[in-house]
Order: sequence, then structure tokens, then C-alpha cells
Amino acid sequence: MASEILLLSTPFLIFSLLAHASFLSSFAYSASTGSEVANGRKEAEALLEWKVSLDSHSQPLLFVLAGAQPCNWSGIGCDRSGSVINISLPHSSLRGTLDSLRFSSFPSLIELSLYNNSLYGSIPSHIGNLSNLTILDLSFNNISGTIPASLENLRSLFELYLGVNSLVGPITSIGNLSTSLTELHLSYNKLTGTIPASLGNLRSLSKLDLSYNSLVGPITSIGNLTTSLTIFLLIYKPNGTIPASLRNLGSLSKLYLRNNNLVGPITSIGNLTTSLTILDLSSNKLTGTIPASLGNLRSLSKLDLSHNSLVGPITSIGNLTTSLTILDLSSNKLTGTIPASLRNLGSLSKLYLRNNNLVGPITSIENLSTSLTELYLTYNKLTGTIPASLGNLRSLSKLYLSHNSLVGPITFIGNLSASLTVLNLSYNKLTGTIPASLGNLRSLSRLDLGDNNFFGPIPPEMNNLTHLYALYINSNRLSGNLPQDVCLGGLLVFFAAFDNYLTGPIPKSLKNCSSLLRLRLERNQLSGNISDAFGTHPHLKYMDLSDNELHGELSWTWEQFKNLSGKFQESDKISGEIPAALGKATHLQGLDLSSNQLVGGIPKELGNLKLIELALNDNKLSGDIPFDVASLSDLQKLGLAANNFSTTILKQLGKCSKLIFLNMSKNRFAGSIPAEMGSLQSLQSLDLSWNSLTGGIAPELGQLQRLEVLDISHNMLSGLIPTSFSRLKGLTKGPIPDIKAFHEAPFEAIRNNSNLCGNATGLEACATLMKNKTEHKKGPKVVVFTVIPLLGSLLGLIVGFFIFFQSRRKKRLMEPPQIDVSMRWCPDGELSYADIIEATEEFNSRYCIGTGGYGVVYKVGLPSEQFLAVKKFHQTQEVEMTSLKAFRSELMSYGIRHRNIVKLYGFCSHPKHSFLVYEFVERGSLREVLKDEEQAVKMDWDKRLNLIKGVANALSYMHHDCSPPIIHRDISSNNVLLDSEYEAHVSDFGTARLLMPDSSNWTSFAGTFGYTAPELAYTMKVDAKCDVYSFGVVALEVMMGKHPGDFISSLMLSASTSSSSPIGHNTLLKDVLDQRLPPPKNKLADGVAHVAKLVFACLQTDPHYRPTMLQVSTQLTTRWPPLPKLFSTIELEDVLTRWGLTNPMAHLYRGKPEEPFDSWASPKSAGPKELFAPGGIRT
Repeated sequence: MASEILLLSTPFLIFSLLAHASFLSSFAYSASTGSEVANGRKEAEALLEWKVSLDSHSQPLLFVLAGAQPCNWSGIGCDRSGSVINISLPHSSLRGTLDSLRFSSFPSLIELSLYNNSLYGSIPSHIGNLSNLTILDLSFNNISGTIPASLENLRSLFELYLGVNSLVGPITSIGNLSTSLTELHLSYNKLTGTIPASLGNLRSLSKLDLSYNSLVGPITSIGNLTTSLTIFLLIYKPNGTIPASLRNLGSLSKLYLRNNNLVGPITSIGNLTTSLTILDLSSNKLTGTIPASLGNLRSLSKLDLSHNSLVGPITSIGNLTTSLTILDLSSNKLTGTIPASLRNLGSLSKLYLRNNNLVGPITSIENLSTSLTELYLTYNKLTGTIPASLGNLRSLSKLYLSHNSLVGPITFIGNLSASLTVLNLSYNKLTGTIPASLGNLRSLSRLDLGDNNFFGPIPPEMNNLTHLYALYINSNRLSGNLPQDVCLGGLLVFFAAFDNYLTGPIPKSLKNCSSLLRLRLERNQLSGNISDAFGTHPHLKYMDLSDNELHGELSWTWEQFKNLSGKFQESDKISGEIPAALGKATHLQGLDLSSNQLVGGIPKELGNLKLIELALNDNKLSGDIPFDVASLSDLQKLGLAANNFSTTILKQLGKCSKLIFLNMSKNRFAGSIPAEMGSLQSLQSLDLSWNSLTGGIAPELGQLQRLEVLDISHNMLSGLIPTSFSRLKGLTKGPIPDIKAFHEAPFEAIRNNSNLCGNATGLEACATLMKNKTEHKKGPKVVVFTVIPLLGSLLGLIVGFFIFFQSRRKKRLMEPPQIDVSMRWCPDGELSYADIIEATEEFNSRYCIGTGGYGVVYKVGLPSEQFLAVKKFHQTQEVEMTSLKAFRSELMSYGIRHRNIVKLYGFCSHPKHSFLVYEFVERGSLREVLKDEEQAVKMDWDKRLNLIKGVANALSYMHHDCSPPIIHRDISSNNVLLDSEYEAHVSDFGTARLLMPDSSNWTSFAGTFGYTAPELAYTMKVDAKCDVYSFGVVALEVMMGKHPGDFISSLMLSASTSSSSPIGHNTLLKDVLDQRLPPPKNKLADGVAHVAKLVFACLQTDPHYRPTMLQVSTQLTTRWPPLPKLFSTIELEDVLTRWGLTNPMAHLYRGKPEEPFDSWASPKSAGPKELFAPGGIRT
């Protein structure tokens, strides 16, 4: 019974034990589940609490609830136990701070990624509670403040991304970060201070990016970085040299040190690890040559040394590793030729050598790798032709050869790769026609052939280029029609064909070319009706169609031009009225409709525009300005000249505070000049001439402190010139009373005004005008008894002074001669005063070879058979002071050394004799040579062009290479001497003047009549442009063989009349030239025509539009451009207006279509009426 009980109890016991174990297990599971639920609730509460703190826009985007557990929420990841280990919410448009995020609620968090949001504020210090965090990414936000020191608590951190924020302060604390850190990115912040040596503590670091901060100091500490570092970026502020300790970074594969202030040579980089694949040292201040040791970097695939100051040849680059794919040496000062050793770089795909001083031919590029895709050689001094072997580069997609001196035809184009997308050959000296094979390059998106010497028609095959994004064929001598299907592909954005001889209509494909952004077709011979030439152009910002033969009306759908924001310019034969719909082009900033046949009034809708420039000159417009001018608050340039406006000048103009140029001349404006115009504080040029203005001149105009040009002539003004004008110190044109330099202002500037008085030439003095009747009443007796005693006293003073100075002079001449200054000249050493006296027999007249206003010139022969020219200054009392000034002026040339300036060897200043010793120039003055028939014939066109070039070079040297600049002031054919080879030597510096930067540079009149600039009739200001005008007269004299005074007068007379047949019309250029010489041929003909255009540019009446002598000299030293037609058929009118070059200086004002709209003052081609108008060219 007992055993039976035992048998029964054993199974029961087992069952009981199992039941008990199951109960305990269930109890433990229940407890664990409860703990996880509680932890999950805690994490959920923390996330929801942070969500509430964000702005209302962010909240709907965050934590889309899918159950009570955060593990089911978007962007939240959990482990198997349900704990949050990943918060990843990039690109979520979150805006707010991290302050309300309780990091202590996430003990298991491994990754926190919130990059590319709009988080701001600082990084909370309690972020250090995330002890298990391995990845922290807060980049691309607006987080500010310093890097918290609590980050050092994150001992498990592998990757830290804080780039692209606004963090400030030093980075000293990052050396205490986890030693397990492999990537550290702090770029694009505002961090300051130096790079701490403690960075070396991060022994596992492989990637370090400190670029684009404000870190300073040397970078020597980077040598302490771990040898495991593979990528290092440090860009922007640090300075110093490249430390040799970089060799310690044995695992480095990528090194970026661009855009710092690093200086010194780069010789140490050859010692870097051979594992380096990318080396970027661009945009620093590195100097020296490129070391051959770069060849040691056998794994290098990209080398960028651009934008530094490296010098010397580039022969060493042939030693670089064959694994190199990208080489950029742009924007340095490298010299020499392109080496043939480039062929060694068999893997090269991109080569950038632009903006250096490389010379010679480019034939060596044919040896480049066939894998080359991009080749940039722009802005160098490369010469020769473009080799056809470029066709070997079958992978080439971009070829830039612009801004060099390449010559010859471009027949090679047909050999280029069909994959070519960009071809830029602009700003060279390429010639010939555009080959039809260009049409084979069907992948071209950008083609630039501008600023060359291409001629002939544009091949129709160009219509095949349907992928064109930009097409530049401007500034050549192209003729025929424009390609009609130029926008067939609908991708054209930039199109420039200005400055050619193109004819025919505007291409039809442009009508609906909706992609077009900038269009420049000005200065051609395009014709046809433009009324329907344009349609939908929603992106167009700039358009210039001026100086063509177009006609029609502007009846376009201007709503389609709503983005026209640059400038619209049209000056042809456009008729009709200004369309009111123009007001719908609301982004338009510049509108120039000058020189058309527009009638009617100005539409009030133009007041809706935000114009900076409005030019309606030379039309037939009338009426009033129908809108409040003050609405054009940004207006800087307003031109209404040469129309039929007849109302009063608007007072509202005074509200256009930004106005710089205002031209309302040649209209019928009546009434007085409004006082409100004195509020135009930015105004520099004001032209109100040729109107019907009455009353006095508003004294408020004296408040225009920036005014430089003022013309109020040909009105009916009366009264006196306001004394407030004396404050207008900057005025270069126009009458100013009470300022000495303008007391002789030109009568042209103020003439034809009734009863106008003031202290100016041609005007009656105001005192005389007002007291005229009173003076007549006093009778002759008062005059006699007043004047005779005054005259007697004056005569006594004059006699007394004469006796006194004569006695002093006699005493001085009796003194024994004492040489104040010894004379030295090369090559024979000392030359004494006695030698000169003996050689000239005390300045005997038989040695005299010339006489001038300040002295006499003697020819002196020395025992060494050398000859000198000695200029002895007058010593008479009447001219003593003038001669002394001339003597001192000529001494300025003592230190000048130029092959085209007469050499001054020595001087002597003595009470008895003051003289200068010059080199003797054999043939004498240019004037005498031109008068001598035999010598004039020997001086052929080649010699004459060289002579003109020599004078230009001399003046350019004086104006631009001397410090301070020297202004000659008396350039004439009498002061240009010729040696045995007819080489020019500028002489006679008796009136020369230093152009001091801190001086007013005003003086008395100087120069030779017939050669002086017209502005010297009313201003005594020394200006280099006076020499430019005199040079123009001398150069024209050389070409005509006689003084051109009558010729210039005829041009001025022709310009001042309304004759329809000006002197330039039907007058051949060859008939104006010196008839003693046969007409020039071939290149000499090109040169003569080119010089003729330069001459007339120099003779412009307005000095502002004359070129500088540096520009003239540069033009004369370049290759003459070929003529567009036979020299024998070129008329004077062609030279005075436009053929080929438009204007010799036109290239200085040209711009690509992507540049801002042209300046108001950019000179257009000027005919005789503009060149020789009494007031010069007026805009």
C-alpha cells in the first residue's frame, strides 16, 4: 500500500514541478514584457514631446502613428527587444531645436541621422548621454554655437558629420573624441582658431574634412595625424607652407588643400606617399617651378595645381604617372611651349592649361592620349595654325583654344570627333571661310568663332547643328544670310552675330525660339520687316538689333517678352508709334529706340517698367511725358534728344535721384529750368541745348557736385550765370564764373541766349550790362581826369622796374663764368662747358640749325667726329622767365630712355648761357622732310607707317610708363625728328608737364596752333587726351604729306551743315593721301586704312571718346586686318563711319551676350557729323 502510494505520488510530483516551473517562467516573461513596454512608452513619450516642440509645419510630417510602439513609426528602428536603436529622419523639412529631445530616454540608440533639415539652435550638452551611439549626422542644417565638449562621452562613435551648419569657436575639443572615430566632417561652418595637434589622438581616423571654415595658422600639425588617414580636406583659411611632415601619412589616398593661403614652393610634395591618388593644391599662393619629383607619385590619378603663381616651363609633367587622368595647371605664370612628352600620359582624359604664358605652336597636342575628352588652352600666347591631327582625339568632347594668336584657316574642323559638344576658337586671328564640314559636328552645343577674321557666307550645313545652346559668330567679316534654321532644335539660348556684313532677313526659326535668352545682331546689314519677326520668347533678357536696315513696326506680342530684363535696343528704320504693350515687359531694364522714325507720344504704360536706361533720341516723337517720371525711381540714363517735345521740363525729374545722364537737347521744350533739377545729386551730364527755354538759370544747378558736362546753349535764357556754379569743380564742359580756368569758356556752350551775362568769353559782364545807362550819363570829363593820373603812375612804375632789372643784368653778365653743373654724355665721358663754347665759337650763328620760341639749336661737331645738338635758351629779359620754365621742363626728359624720344645727354645752367645737349638726329624735323620733294618720296608708305607707330610708342611710354606721367603738350611735325632710317624721335619738351595725381594740373596755354586740341580753347587743364589729338593731326599730316588744317576744317564745315553730300561721300581715301607716292598695296594698304581709322578716332572733338595712346600703340603693333574690299574703292566715308572694324577701339566695348547690357556711353561708329560736331559726340 505504501509502495502503491509512492508510485502514484511520483508522477504527481513531476507534474507539480513542471507546473511550478511553467508558472515561474510565465511570471518572468510577464515581468520582462512589462519592462519593455514601459521602456517603449518612455521612448515614445520622448519622441512625441520633441515633436510638439517643432513648428507646426514639421509636426504633420513626423512620426506617422502605426500603433502604440515607436518601432512601427516612420524613420524609427528598433532591435529585437523593442528598444529604439535608429532615428533616421533626413530630408524631412523639420524646423526646430534639439533642446526638447531627451537623449537619456534612448540608452540603446546607435544611429542618429537628422541631416538636410532646418534645425537650428545649439547642440545640447546632454547629447553625451548616448553612450552607445556610433553614427551622428546633423549636417546640412542651421545649427549654431560651439561643438560641445560632452561629445567626448560618446566612446563608441565611429562617424561624426556636423558639416554645412553655422558652428563657431575653436576645434580644440575634438582631439578628445573617441579613438574609434573613423570619419570626421566639419566643413562649411564658421569654426576658428588653429588646427590642434591633439587630432593625432584619433588613431583610427581615415577621413577628415575641415574645409571652408575660418581656421588660421600654419598646417604643420597635420603631420601628427594618424597613418591610417586616407582622405584629408582642408580648404579656405590657413596659411604657411606645405609641411614636409605630410610624408608621415603613409596611407593617404586623397589630399585636398585648395583655397588656402599656402605659400612657398611645392618641392616637398614629391615625398608624399605613393598611395596618393588625388592631390588638390589649387587656389593658393604657391610659387616656384613644378618639381620633377611629382613623378614619384605613381598612383596619382588627379593633380590640380591651378590658380597659384607657379612659374617656369612644364616640361616635367611628362614624368608624371601614366595613371593620371586629370591634370589642371590653369591660372599660373607658366611659360615655354607645350611639351611633346605629354604623349606619355596615356590615361589622360582632361587637360587644363588655360590662363598662362605658354607660347609656340600647338602641334604637340596631336600626341595626346586618344582618351582625352576635355582640352583647355585658352588665354595663352600660342601661335601657328591648328593642326588637322586634332582629329586623332576621337573621344574629345570639349575644345577651348580661344584668346591666343592662332592663324590660318579652320579646314581641320571636318576631322574633329563627332562627339564634340563644345568648340571655342574665339579671339584669335583665324582666317578663311567657315567650312561646310562644320555641319558634321552634330553634337555641338556651344560654338564660338567670334572675334576672328573669317569672311564669306555662312555655310547652309550649319543648319544641321540642331543641339546648339550657344552660337557666337560675331566680330568677323561674314556676309550673306544668317542660317535660317539656327533654332530648329529649340535649344538655342545665346546667339551673337553682331559686327559682320550679314544681309537678308532675320531667320524665321527665331520667331518661336522660346529658349532664347540673349540675342545680338547689331551692326550688320540685315533687312526686312520685323513686325512679324518675333513671337514667343518667355526667357529673353537681352536683344540688340540696332544699326541694320530693318523696317516695320514694333507690333509684337510683348506679353511674351515678360522676362526681358536686360536691354532692348533697336535703331534702324522702325516706324509707327511706340507700342503701349511694351509696358507688359515688366522686367525690362534698358530700352533704346534711338535713331528710328517713331512718331506720336510716349505711351503711359512705360511708367510701369523699372527702367535703368531709356533712350528715345533722334525720332519724331512729340507731346508730353504722360506718366509720373518719379515712378522710374531707378532710372540712371534718360535720352529724349532730337525729337519734337514741346512742353515744359517736368519738375518731377528732380525725384529721379539716381539719374546720371540726362539729354533733352534739340526739342521745343519751353519755360524755365525747374529748380527741382538741383536735387539730382548723381547727375554727371546735362544737355538742355537747342530748346526754347526762358528765364534765368536755376541757381540750384550749382548743387550738382558730380556734374561734368553742362550744355544750355541755343535757348532764350537771360540774366546772370549763378555764382553757385563756382562749386561745380568737376565740370569739364560748360561755363563756370569765378573760376580762372573757365573764364575763357567756349561761347558755343552758352551762345544764343538773350541778355545772358557773366565772366565768360563772349558774354557781356553783368556789371556793365546793369550799369550801362549810368555810365553814359557821367560824360567824358570824369573818364579823362580819372584815367590820365592812373596811366602816369603806371608808366613811372614800369620805367623804374626796367632800370632796376637792366642794372642787375649788366652786373651779372660782368661776373666770370662759373659752371654750376658739369655735363656728362655717353659714350665719351666728360664734356665740359669750354668744349661747347669752343665747338660753336661762342655760339656763332653759322652753326645754327634751327630757331624756336625758347632758344636756338646749334650743331656741334666733336674731335671724335661725333655730332651733338645743343639747344641754347634765350637770355633776354623779355623772355627770361619763359625760357627758364622751358629749360626746367626739358630737364624732365633727362631720365627718359626710349628709342623714339630724343636722348638728352647733359645740361648747363649758368647766368650767361643755359643750354641742353641732345643727340643729333640727322634728317631734322618731319615738317622739313615733308616739304622736301626728294626726301618725301623716299619716305614710302612702309616708312611712314613705322614713323607713326614710333610717335605713338613714345607718347604711350610718356603717358603710361613714366611715373608720374609726362604730357608733352606740343606734339607737332616740327617737334618730331627723323634719323637716317626715317625713324621718329619726339623732341622739344619745353612745354611738357608732369601729370601729378595730387595736383589740379591746370596751366597756361601751350602748343602749336593747328595741332592743339579744341578743348584748349576753354580749359587749361593738362590732359593726356590733348596729346592724343595732336598725334592725330601729325599722323594725318604724314599720310597727306601736308598739314591737314584745311581738310579738318572742311570736315567740320560739312558736319555743321545739313548737306546730304558730306565731304566723305564719293571721296576716295586714296585721293586724300600724299599724291607724291603711289597708292599702297597689299598689307601696306591694310595698314594705311587701319591707321586712317585710328587717326579719326584720335581727332574726335570730345576728348572722352578719344582712345588713349596705350590703346593706339597696341592697335598699331597688332597685325593689320585685311580689307573687306579693294583699297582703290574705299571711300573716306567708309573710314569715317564703319567698315570691317566698326571703330578701331570697338573691341574694348564689345561683350558676349551673357554680359550685362552695354554702357550708355559706349561709343558707336561716328561719322563726320559726330566726329567734328562743335560739341563733340553727344549721347
